[in-house]
Amino acid sequence: TQRDGAFVLYNVLPGVHLLDVQSHTHLFSQVKIQLLEATETDDEMGLKCIEYAYPGASKQAIPHPLILTAHAQYQYFEPRQGFSIGTIFKNPMLIMMLFSVGLMFFMPKMMENLDDEQKEQMQKQMELQSDPTKMLSSLWGDMTNDPEAEAKKSIKGGSKARRSKRE
Repeated sequence: TQRDGAFVLYNVLPGVHLLDVQSHTHLFSQVKIQLLEATETDDEMGLKCIEYAYPGASKQAIPHPLILTAHAQYQYFEPRQGFSIGTIFKNPMLIMMLFSVGLMFFMPKMMENLDDEQKEQMQKQMELQSDPTKMLSSLWGDMTNDPEAEAKKSIKGGSKARRSKRE
């Protein structure tokens, strides 16, 4: 190989050969070289060169001497992304935290706009929630004061009494 990257191959046998440049930094196309045997009338060997830019690409005939140029430069590493304030606000934990803080500030203002009756109901509910026994007793008490439930119980109780008499 010469300083400019040129090279010469001697004593190459006739046939089809594949020239593939291996480089860690650049991408080169492949070249198929067909060497025909020299005939008695012609002292020189016949030479056909076909270039493939990439596998599956269309063929292109290229002249001899071959001059190959790089098609692309390899990128082994992705460039590091810079800092962006937008990526912080896309974090789900930050979104939940901002929503909670927003509710802390807006809930007292919403409570000021309630009627007096609604405020009393809210206070009663909060008192019941602080003591679970009061909450359950009020829940069961509401269920027993239901007239439909009492009617159903009396019907069920009557049928049991009849069954016991029959037995």
